[in-house]
Amino acid sequence: MTDEREYDVVAVGAHPDDVEVGVGGIVAKLARQGKRVAIVDLTEGELASRGSVDERRAEAAAAAAILGVAHRVNAKLPDGGIANNDAMRRTVIGILRTLRPAVLLCPMHTDRHPDHDAAHYLVRDANYLAGLAKIDTGQAPHRAPRVFYYRVYGETSAPNAVIDISETFETKREALRAYRSQLFNPQYEGTATYVSSEAFWNGIEARAAYWGARIGAAYGEPIYCDGPVGLESLPAL
Repeated sequence: MTDEREYDVVAVGAHPDDVEVGVGGIVAKLARQGKRVAIVDLTEGELASRGSVDERRAEAAAAAAILGVAHRVNAKLPDGGIANNDAMRRTVIGILRTLRPAVLLCPMHTDRHPDHDAAHYLVRDANYLAGLAKIDTGQAPHRAPRVFYYRVYGETSAPNAVIDISETFETKREALRAYRSQLFNPQYEGTATYVSSEAFWNGIEARAAYWGARIGAAYGEPIYCDGPVGLESLPAL
């Protein structure tokens, strides 16, 4: 992974593996298309019932390499304590001004994990404030002009769009397998959790197949936005 600057897309997750679970197929597809993609993990997942910080750091690096992203960074905010406050906004502002994304992908609100919900508002507001010149971080202002959102644990409302990930679903699944301490892995000795269950693992494919079927594809990933999506013309028939 190279440490390039000015990325086409920056995908943000509250914890290592959030991006992969929610939009791993989209990230892999963008990277395959030659887009410069970076992942930002807000925390190191230190409160997870399974795995150490060192394990999760190595897993995240392996998953990023599989997805083909150019860069991955961790903001080292407190796991279980993400908040939309001034200190954390300034941390995220600094990262966004460094990476300078054209498109930002971040968690959607109303998620079952409070960190995911808090991350939505934190990243949304930090992106806006990152464009204000009078907030001094020693960097040039930058605001991602396009922001999309994703859910980690499944849809509680209709998405605004579904992206066809049929060609990259297996890459997504391979990246998720890199999280040996977190997801379904009978060989790993650790506390049983919902995320580490076989049901959750099977649900990842079922969810992608469901949304793929909604758009006539094998697999799909849903995304959300705050307003209408502009199209230059009708989609190709």
